[in-house]
Amino acid sequence: MNTYENAVERYFAAWNAAGAEERAKAVAAAWTEDGSYTDPLMDVRGHDQLAASLAATMEQFAGCEFRLLGTVDGHHDIARFSWELFVRADGSSPAAGFDVITLADDGRITSVKGFLDRLPTS
Repeated sequence: MNTYENAVERYFAAWNAAGAEERAKAVAAAWTEDGSYTDPLMDVRGHDQLAASLAATMEQFAGCEFRLLGTVDGHHDIARFSWELFVRADGSSPAAGFDVITLADDGRITSVKGFLDRLPTS
């Protein structure tokens, strides 16, 4: 697994963490202290805001999980990848998009720019 794939694996671990303590640890492992996440629905910075925003999203989509679609493509300090939110109970996918991440020298994320290709209709 390369640096880009490792970063994306940690990123999904943060999104899919099963509680506040696990999420806080996963966010710290995935993002730098001043790391950011920006998409059309949120713009947050720092571990506390990141953890709170990820928790709120996953509370809204209880029973769902984010997963990688396809492969991670990266060069220099940036990578891009597609993802989907899927419902564990039935395998449906209410949301999908792609993200572009920038990495620090230690392989953690400094910024995420998210694009939403499909959102839930309700």
